[in-house]
Amino acid sequence: MSDDDFMQASDEDYDFDYEDEEEEDSGDVDIENKYYNAKQTKTSDPEEAITEFLSIPSLEPEKGEWGFKGLKQATKLEFKLGRYQQALDHYKELLTYVKSSVTRNYSEKSIDNMLNYVEKGADNPAAVKFIEQFYSETLKCFQNTNNERLWLKTNIKLARLLLDRKDYHAMTRKIKELHKACQKEDGTDDPSKGTYSLEIYALEIQMYSAMRNNNQLKILYNKALKVKSAVPHPKIQGIIRECGGKMHMSEENWKEAQSDFFEAFRNYDEAGDLRRIQVLKYLLLTTMLMKSDINPFDSQETKPYKNDPRIAAMTDLVDAYQRDDIYKYEDVLQKNTDLLADPFIAENIDEVTRNMRTKGVLKLIAPYTRMRLSWIAKQLQIGEEEVQDIVSYLIVDGRVQGRIDEHAGTFEIESKGDADRIQAIETLASAVGDLYTSVFKDSEGFKIMQSYDNIMMDMHSGDDRMMRPSVPGYRRDGRSRSGVMIH
Repeated sequence: MSDDDFMQASDEDYDFDYEDEEEEDSGDVDIENKYYNAKQTKTSDPEEAITEFLSIPSLEPEKGEWGFKGLKQATKLEFKLGRYQQALDHYKELLTYVKSSVTRNYSEKSIDNMLNYVEKGADNPAAVKFIEQFYSETLKCFQNTNNERLWLKTNIKLARLLLDRKDYHAMTRKIKELHKACQKEDGTDDPSKGTYSLEIYALEIQMYSAMRNNNQLKILYNKALKVKSAVPHPKIQGIIRECGGKMHMSEENWKEAQSDFFEAFRNYDEAGDLRRIQVLKYLLLTTMLMKSDINPFDSQETKPYKNDPRIAAMTDLVDAYQRDDIYKYEDVLQKNTDLLADPFIAENIDEVTRNMRTKGVLKLIAPYTRMRLSWIAKQLQIGEEEVQDIVSYLIVDGRVQGRIDEHAGTFEIESKGDADRIQAIETLASAVGDLYTSVFKDSEGFKIMQSYDNIMMDMHSGDDRMMRPSVPGYRRDGRSRSGVMIH
């Protein structure tokens, strides 16, 4: 290929747009000035600005760039002022410029920014129905122009809006439509649309995570990890990994959860997303659930956040947990109730707290053999019922030898020495029983005594002249050699 051919091919591939200075100079300067003057009055007099912006399209003999810009600014201002119907009408007019009046790249960027702008009004109930119409009109426009890329991006934004509104039924339909658009005719995933596929999986994972459908979540999580052709935004990877960590936590797979939360934190951090702070808290939470002594801030990625005040409370909890300091742990929890504002932390911190209180009970009762449950509860500043539950668990688990007197509200530890003595007594009693059986039931000695008793009965009932048996240890007159009469 010659240099000339190469340059020609490059221009076609990248579709460079070159500005013609001479053409720009011959343009209508008055329209340009009118546009920038209106922009300067947006803050001080939005009503006047809207009027100026809307007058620009009529000044152009044909639809052009300045009319497009004027409609875009007017639409944003009207939406901000709550004039949703007017904003929608002017947005429809704006879309008519997309086909030929502005470049494809500029129109795509502008429409994408416009949808991001109206998305921010999703918290306003009055704006929600108009937001959906904005999406609907956009989809119609780009479907007619065969702009599949923007059609996909717009549908993904709409699915995200449905997720925020928790409209899972409508979102499920939209997700199926999107998956189909990212597949080949044979139903397999299209590698050229891997990035979009990963975004769709991320949305679907968030939906099933909110629905607590762990079975479906696991399938989608594994599918998302197998998408290799994508070059997604780090935030998308962060979302997938965060949901994976939560899924592993629900299965009490602490090690895998820790790995996913670390990856989620790393990706959020790379994307500059504030979500990284919350995920870092989840990472610290898994450290305690794993009962690990490894400092989570030893890694290069987490080290800069060690002294971040936003995670100071969680860091103090980890420190108290690793030092088995129940009093410090409880103090941190009581002073930082905002930690439990996150439902995920509130749901899983109970397991950590129970582990901590169990260690606290073991440490407290070690020097004693008998104590009141109310005293343990007072020392640890927890309820008496919880103390009884913990002690019962320790007994059943074999970590403590003892018994609870519910009526007296006491707990008594059986020392090992006492247990050994009781065992020795039981062994001795068993041996004596065996000896008795051997001597008096199974041996000849028992039979001799039984014969002797029979003879004595015959003597009492028979002839007085009958001779007494010669039994060793007894005389013929029936007395023992010690002189004691045998009856």
